[in-house]
Amino acid sequence: MFKKYLAVIIAFILIAVSLIILSQSLRRPGSPGVVKKLVFEVTAPVERTINSGVGSVGGAWRQYLFLVGLEEENRELRKKIAALQGEVNTYREMSLEGSRLKKILALEDSTIYPTIAARVVGNEGSSPFRTIMINKGSTDGVKEGLPVISPEGVVGRVIESSWNYSKILLVTDYNSNIDALVQGSRAQGILQGGGHRLLRLKYVQRTEEVKAGEAVITSGIGGAFPKGLMLGTVVRADKKDPGLFQTIEVVTSVDFSKIEEVLVLQTEKE
Repeated sequence: MFKKYLAVIIAFILIAVSLIILSQSLRRPGSPGVVKKLVFEVTAPVERTINSGVGSVGGAWRQYLFLVGLEEENRELRKKIAALQGEVNTYREMSLEGSRLKKILALEDSTIYPTIAARVVGNEGSSPFRTIMINKGSTDGVKEGLPVISPEGVVGRVIESSWNYSKILLVTDYNSNIDALVQGSRAQGILQGGGHRLLRLKYVQRTEEVKAGEAVITSGIGGAFPKGLMLGTVVRADKKDPGLFQTIEVVTSVDFSKIEEVLVLQTEKE
């Protein structure tokens, strides 16, 4: 029992001694005695430890409150940054769209035919036919067979039209055949789609001198496409294969993965 309450007994004795010395010092102020000094030596570390603990708890609490406020401020800043980034992207998209529409308007002014501006609203490139959908139809004057162009060159021709939408067969489709002309050598042939941007210019005589880098344009023969529209560029002309004609490969001038606006040429007379 004595060992169990030894610490309590010692603490009680120290407190009692401190009170006695304190009362004596109040009655007889003067220089502190030996006992009083001993009490101070014993109680000072205890008081310092208690004060240090209280100060640490108070500092930790203030640090916690500061971190909570900082986290809330960071959350608000992240929201503002996200909103600003959204506005920047919107303005950037508007700027890019304005640049594209400016090119479309310039193309519209340069053509001699009436045009119908349309936006691409669907891409069926994964289907057996290479087609796109535009948001203009027969109500706007779009008819089957009309050519479709972009600032980069020929896109294709209308193959189906409803009141408000139309389907365009791209020049890259296997069923697309356009009378074409090599601009430099004036060699004529039929440009056939190959399912991707690499086309083939067929029926060009071996006697024709066709070089890589030459532009290929519409010849105007057949009446479907006006003469002089850009189709692509020759990337290979090969006469090694036997036969009457040479092998000519052409890459389209239009990147169909990025096309968003087009013009339908009203070449048919009412």
